[in-house]
Amino acid sequence: MKQTRYSKEFKVQAVKEAMETGKPSVVARRYELNANMVGRWVREYKDGKLGDVDVSSAPDLDTKQLSNENDQLKQLLGEKDLEIAVLKDLIKKKNPHLLKKLK
Repeated sequence: MKQTRYSKEFKVQAVKEAMETGKPSVVARRYELNANMVGRWVREYKDGKLGDVDVSSAPDLDTKQLSNENDQLKQLLGEKDLEIAVLKDLIKKKNPHLLKKLK
């Protein structure tokens, strides 16, 4: 059986995905790796033992920043939904026969 060596960049990418999703097994399946290997990489990353990759330079998103971004995205989504409703209403008033095609 051939042993494969993975680059530090690949390991860090897999670790970040595993930490974001919280599911190393899903990331392992995506990259056709063993889930234990991804779990080990996550532990090494947290301990700072994943080669000379600087763990402290990884962006640490705090809860307030995430909450603000989430609120902005909700507002954008609401605006888009309102825009779609207005456009459908205009179509309904001017060309009622076209409304059937939208559904």
